[in-house]
Amino acid sequence: MYTVRRFSFTPILGWSLSRYDLFRSCKREYFYNYYAKYDDTYPKNKIDVLKQMTSIPLEVGNIVHEVIETLLKRLKKTDEEINERRFFDYAQRKTKKYCEAKIFSEVFYEEIKKVETDEIYGKVEICLKNFMKSDRYDWLLKEAVQDKENWIIEPGGYGETRIDEMKAYCKVDFLFPVNEKILIMDWKTGKKDPQKHHKQLKGYSAWASYHFSKDPTDIIPIIAYLRPKYSEIEVAYNEFDLEEFATQVKKETEDMYSFCSNVEENIPKDKEKFVKTHNRIYCDYCNFRVLCS
Repeated sequence: MYTVRRFSFTPILGWSLSRYDLFRSCKREYFYNYYAKYDDTYPKNKIDVLKQMTSIPLEVGNIVHEVIETLLKRLKKTDEEINERRFFDYAQRKTKKYCEAKIFSEVFYEEIKKVETDEIYGKVEICLKNFMKSDRYDWLLKEAVQDKENWIIEPGGYGETRIDEMKAYCKVDFLFPVNEKILIMDWKTGKKDPQKHHKQLKGYSAWASYHFSKDPTDIIPIIAYLRPKYSEIEVAYNEFDLEEFATQVKKETEDMYSFCSNVEENIPKDKEKFVKTHNRIYCDYCNFRVLCS
């Protein structure tokens, strides 16, 4: 039985791919995302509203992840055949519920008048159909399901782990054993980004190696692209790859530490130290751009 380790809370920041990408792209957006309570210009509740806004591409991904999570948990629970009509009805209801509950940045910034639920569901449906028609899904039903009691599907929390004793977060979507190997799958509904996604796969491998004391060569992380058609990136790493990755994580963590006035308590330096990006194209997609105008 695979059991994920638990950790006591510590305030020190933890590395994650998304956190460092944000830090690297725009220090001011990074500040608003992680240190809103220290801002002396805008009230925290105003910043939080902007932070919680979603976008159409992001919501497509959120919905697909939740529906696939439901599907996998259903497969883990019972061998009964999936009723596809009921399944896609469920996906459509879930899409409607998500869209009604969220504030979309495209609407907030008047890029569109309203979000068309049917348009979003159309993208969700393509992703789900591509997955269910894939060889991987067929293989899951015929092979991987034999050890389904050890499936880990969207584990709770944020995927906390330790990489060379440093706090880090690498949350997997789906992990399952096959013979002596551990496979990890991550669903992608957007564009391919090989450099970023290979780095993410290393994080998953490091996470599983730490939690389950497995040799990295016995861990196979997979990125599954669900649109426009199903495709995969599958990689196996060795201990030297993960050592190199740990060195990179340490450097990136120390970069973020340098913007803290108190590292152990994760207290930031003054907001002015978190300078705005000069990339105006990046600004066009930022939830906080109203604060910078």
